[in-house]
Amino acid sequence: MNVRYRVELSQTERNELTALLSGGKHAARKLKRAQILLAADAGAGDEEIARSVGVGGSTVYRTKRRFVLGNLEAALREEPRPGASRKLSGKEEALLVATACSKPPAGRARWTLVLLAGELVKLTEHDGVSRETVRRRLAENDLKPWRKDMWCIPKVDGEYVARMEDVLDLYAEEPDPKRPVVCFDESPTQLIGEVRQPIPAAPGQLERYDCEYKRNGMANLFIFLDVHRSWRRVKVTESRGRRGLCRLHARAR
Repeated sequence: MNVRYRVELSQTERNELTALLSGGKHAARKLKRAQILLAADAGAGDEEIARSVGVGGSTVYRTKRRFVLGNLEAALREEPRPGASRKLSGKEEALLVATACSKPPAGRARWTLVLLAGELVKLTEHDGVSRETVRRRLAENDLKPWRKDMWCIPKVDGEYVARMEDVLDLYAEEPDPKRPVVCFDESPTQLIGEVRQPIPAAPGQLERYDCEYKRNGMANLFIFLDVHRSWRRVKVTESRGRRGLCRLHARAR
């Protein structure tokens, strides 16, 4: 079965990729992915794209797949690579995120990687944390401390850390049927549509599939789930962008 992913860029996405290629300092891999997407949007085939951009066919395939199944950002960013075990635990990563979202120290306009690494040493039992470890964890969470609109927590102090650890400890407790732990999350998801229809079966031949996918817009998923058992509720609504506000009411059953 051949699987293909059709890249159809919006004008906004084309402009973003064109601006990316026209200037600024960016990783070579990211620039090549931008070239792949623009070439695919223009109708070039995979072999032609691989030859003109100077990459392997698998790179073209993965980039198109990540765009169709995810979004432009997912197609451009670097995939996690196998390596050494993570230095920070789940709690410590949550603490790093909370610190990066808080106000910077007095006399500082913003958090830097070095400042965050030093703060993490103060708040944890690590003897040292490298700026590269901090950079990777922030990148995974799409956090940019230099942007003021990301400063969502006034101050990370002892009281805040204690409350955060209470929540994390709750998830780590042994399951109790009388005290279910129910979580709620809202997540935008990409809708994927098939472009081609299966080839009907013929005498002596099986039904054949030549798959090709494209994006069909976005939807919001409101998900309620029990962390200790296979119970969940999902509500799907049309995506209305970041300006829309949602008011949800939950009732125990």
